Amino acid sequence: MDVCLVRGNQGLFLNVLHDLNCQRFPAPKSMNSKKSKRGVTDGHGSFKKVKKVGKASPPPSLNDSLEGDLRAFLIDEDQLHTYDDLTKVNPVTPTTVLKCLQARYRAQVFYTHAGCTLVALNPFQPIPDLYSLDVMREYHSAPQPQEAKPHIFIVAEEAYRNVQGQLEPVNQSLVVSGESGAGKTWTSRCLMKYYATVAASSSVLKSQDAVDRIEKRVLDSNPIMEAFGNACTLRNHNSSRFGKYIQLQLDRSHFLVGASVQTYLLEKTRVACQPANERNFHIFYQMMKGASSEQKKEWKMGHGQSFNWLPKAQKTLEEDCFQETVEAMSHLGIKSDKQAEIFRILAGILQLGNITFDPPAKESKPCVLEGQSKESLQGAAGLLGVPAEELQACLAVRTLVAGKQSILKPCSLSDCGVRRDCLAKVVYAHLFEWLTSFINRSICADNSAWCNFIGLLDVYGFECFQRNNLEQLCINYANEKLQQHFVAHYLRAQQEEYVSEGLEWSFVRYQDNQSCLDLIEGNPTGVFPLLNEESRLNRASDAGKFGARLQKELGDHGSISWDKFSQEPHFSVTHYAGPVSYQIQGMMEKNKDPVPPEIIALLQASANPLLGQVFGDQEADSKAPQGLSKVVTVVAKFKNSLESLMKILHSTTPHYTRCIKPNPDCKPLTFHKREVIMQLEACGIVETIHISAAGFPIRIPFSGFIQRYGLISSSSQIKQLVHSKDVEHGHNDRLRTAVDAMVREALSHRSPGKVDREEGEEHGTLVHCGRTKVFLTQYMVRLV
Repeated sequence: MDVCLVRGNQGLFLNVLHDLNCQRFPAPKSMNSKKSKRGVTDGHGSFKKVKKVGKASPPPSLNDSLEGDLRAFLIDEDQLHTYDDLTKVNPVTPTTVLKCLQARYRAQVFYTHAGCTLVALNPFQPIPDLYSLDVMREYHSAPQPQEAKPHIFIVAEEAYRNVQGQLEPVNQSLVVSGESGAGKTWTSRCLMKYYATVAASSSVLKSQDAVDRIEKRVLDSNPIMEAFGNACTLRNHNSSRFGKYIQLQLDRSHFLVGASVQTYLLEKTRVACQPANERNFHIFYQMMKGASSEQKKEWKMGHGQSFNWLPKAQKTLEEDCFQETVEAMSHLGIKSDKQAEIFRILAGILQLGNITFDPPAKESKPCVLEGQSKESLQGAAGLLGVPAEELQACLAVRTLVAGKQSILKPCSLSDCGVRRDCLAKVVYAHLFEWLTSFINRSICADNSAWCNFIGLLDVYGFECFQRNNLEQLCINYANEKLQQHFVAHYLRAQQEEYVSEGLEWSFVRYQDNQSCLDLIEGNPTGVFPLLNEESRLNRASDAGKFGARLQKELGDHGSISWDKFSQEPHFSVTHYAGPVSYQIQGMMEKNKDPVPPEIIALLQASANPLLGQVFGDQEADSKAPQGLSKVVTVVAKFKNSLESLMKILHSTTPHYTRCIKPNPDCKPLTFHKREVIMQLEACGIVETIHISAAGFPIRIPFSGFIQRYGLISSSSQIKQLVHSKDVEHGHNDRLRTAVDAMVREALSHRSPGKVDREEGEEHGTLVHCGRTKVFLTQYMVRLV
C-alpha cells in the first residue's frame, strides 16, 4: 500500500496503525541472561535506560503501545531527516522506515545506517563535494567514524581499520548490492578511490601525474572495465553487464601494493543483439564519437555510416569518453600498437553486424551475400586479419565430420546469421578476457608482497524484463546466492549464536530464500541440472519438451509456476525480490554456447597479432573435440565460479551496502514510495534493523579478547595470563572471569553521567559475556 504519513490525517494514521498490528516479526527481547534491562541507543555511543514499570501498573495492550509509539513518531515528523540510523526508529515497520528515508532524501541526505548495513539512495545527479579528498581525509582521521554522518566512506574505513587491527577474519569484503540503476557501480568507484587515497604509501610522491603509482593503475582499471563491460539499458545508463570482484592487496604496513580483478558472466550476447531501446557496450560508441578522422578512416568507419549493431548512436552519455579510456590503457601499459589491434578488432565486429545474406538460387548452394554486404565483408575481413573468401565460407558453409572424412554442407539463411553472431560474440568475449588478464598482470602484486586484502564485489542487480532468458536466470541466481549470504551471516547466524551462547533472545523472523535456491541448483532435479542434462543430449533442442520435463519434475515445488494461457514455453520463479518469468526458447542453445570449429580455425590464423594470440591457446582443444557429455555448459561454468566467490566471501568479514533506486526513470531527486518499499522488503532491511538494534556486532573468543586487551589492564594477574599457555588452553570459566574483570574495569573509566553505571545495565546494553565469547557493541570496542 502506497501510504504517505501526514500529521493530523486520521485515515492515514489508522492505515499505518493497521500495518503495525500486522507485523510479521516481534520486537526482540533483551539479550541479558539475567534481568532484562536492555537500553536504547541514542546514536552517539550513549545508552538510555529503559523505564521500569511498577508491579501495580497493568501492562499496556499491544494496540495502546503501538498507538503511543506511532503518535510520538508522527509528532517528531519534522525531525525525521535527522535519523541517521534506522535503529532509532520506533516502532520499526516498513512504513516508518520508508518515511525516514523519504525525509532524508528530500533533505538531500543519501546515506543512512540500518544497523549493520548502510542504505544508499541514488540521487541521480552529481552532489558537489560529497566525495572530495577533504571528505575522505575527514573520515579517515576521525577518532570514531561511526559517530560521523553516514557515508560510504564509513564502511570503507571500518573495513580498513579491521585489517589494521587484525581482528579475525582479517580479510574484508565490501558487498555492494541493489537492483540495476541503484548506484552500485558508482559506489564501487568511490570505494576504490577511497582506498587508493588513504592506503597510498607515504614513501611515494603524491603527484597525480605519477604514472607508475599502483594506486593510479588500480583506478585506471575502472574506465576500461566499464567501457568494455557496461552498457546503457532501459533501467540504467551505465549498467554493468558483468560481475566483478576486486581484491585490493595490502602489505604488512597496510599500504595498497596491488589488486586483482575476477569477472563473472559477461553478457556477450549484447554485442550482436541489443534489446529494444538499449545500446551496445560503451566502447563502440566511444570509438564512433571520440576517434579522430584518421582513426575512423583506418577502422573503415565512413562519415555518416550506420551500423546495425549500434542502436541509439545519437544518444550521448557521460560514459562516451573515448580519450579517458585510451589514457587509462596507456597508463596500464597497453602500448599504442596493441591499442590499434584492439580497436581494429572492435571495428571488425561492427562491420560483421552489417553482413546479411540472401537465399541461394538452388538449395544445394550456399547463401549469397546481400548486395550492400560485400563491402562490409571486405571491411570485416581486413580488420580481423582474415581472407574475405574464407570468412564468407565460414559463415555460409559448415563442415561435418564423418569418421575420417569431412563433408561441406551449405547453411540455411538463419544459420548464416547465427554463425555471424557467434563469431562476433566469441571474439568480443575473448578480447574482454584478454583485457582482464592484462589488467591483472599490470596491477597484481607478487604473493610475497601482500598479506591481506579488502574485496569489493559489484555484481549485476536483480533483473526482470518483458523477456527473460538464460542471462537473467544466471544474474538472478547470483543475487539469490548473495541474499543467502546476507541472511546466513546477519539474520540467521547471529541470532543462533546469541542463543547458543546463553543470551536471552526472541527470534526475528525473516524471509529465507533457500527454497528458491533448491529449485534452481538442487541436484538432480533443479532447473540447472535438468537444463545441463538437456543441453548435453545429442539431439536438437525442443523448448516444449523441456518445459514439460520441468513441470513433471518440479510441478510440486512452491517456488515455480506456469501460466497456462501463455503461447510460449516458459516457467516462473518466485525470487526473494519478486516473481520472474523465463522464456525457454533458445535457453538450451545459450547454455551449450557452441562455437563451430571452422570459426576457431579461422581466428587462429588471423594476421591480427592480438586475435591470433588470444585464440592460439585453443588450438590443442580444437584438434581433440570432446563428446557432448563432457561439454562444460555456461551454467556449469558460472555456478562453479560463483561457488568459488562465495567461499571467499564466507572466509572474510562482510560489510553490506544496500543501494536503493528511488524511482524507475532515473530522475534526479525523485522519490517513489512504492518503488522503494519493494526494494526494502525484498532485501530484508527491516528485519536487519530489528536484529541490529538489539544485537552485539562484535564477537571475540575469550582467549583472543585477553590477548588483545590484557596488557592494558591494571591487574597483574591478567597481564600474566596474557603470556601464559592458559590463555589458549585454560579452563573456560577462568578465562570468563578474567574477561568479566577486564570489562568491569573498562566500564569504570567511563565519563560520569554519560551512561548508566548500574551493573545489569552494563552487561545488558554494552557487553555480554557468553559461554565462549564476549559480545560487544561498537561503543564498547572504542571504550576498551
